[in-house]
Amino acid sequence: MIFEIDNVELYFSEKRILNGIYLKAETGKVTTLLGSNGSGKSCVLSIAFGTLIAKYSHIRLDSKPLLKPLYLTKAAAYLPQHNFTPNQAKVNTLFTLFNVSWRNFIKDYPEFKIYKNNTIKTLSGGERRVVEIYLILKKKAKIIFLDEPFNGVAPLYIEKIKALIIEEKKHKAIILTDHRYTEVIEIADTIYLIKNGCSKLIETLTELEDYKYLSQGSL
Repeated sequence: MIFEIDNVELYFSEKRILNGIYLKAETGKVTTLLGSNGSGKSCVLSIAFGTLIAKYSHIRLDSKPLLKPLYLTKAAAYLPQHNFTPNQAKVNTLFTLFNVSWRNFIKDYPEFKIYKNNTIKTLSGGERRVVEIYLILKKKAKIIFLDEPFNGVAPLYIEKIKALIIEEKKHKAIILTDHRYTEVIEIADTIYLIKNGCSKLIETLTELEDYKYLSQGSL
């Protein structure tokens, strides 16, 4: 599947946030969106998913215009920055609700086995994030949006999540944004940079320094 969004214009209180955004993602690739804090990265994901209405936006799936919010098609899954799982939900119940295998999860994350009957709120913030990321990535959806997936996650789990993303991209289009650019760059097939409300396709990593997203010598 090929997902495209373009002609995005977004205003907050008459202040223009986005203007001239284009992004393309496709099955088999990880598409990453970089930008400074407040540049509008999360807004782009929300507009693409359909939970934020822009003044203008045009979304296409396999070159065909999408005439309703993407989330209504059930073709996509979205990981927001905040916790989305209900505090009182038991961990094993969440896996059932998302139709994701608990058995497969604990094979890769055996230390979580003790939490099976716990409510999700009893996990640490980082542990809860790992569960939520896993549920979204394993959900039966063709397009996955991940907003700051590595935030608050321990380094050991970051490596496992990166491996999971690479595995899942084989049959999904994955779009993510995260301020941990070193982690993002390692798994990215396509990189876009948001600057001054516009998106720029990054052809070579040194462009991230040229556009002053990274300081000289960071790479």
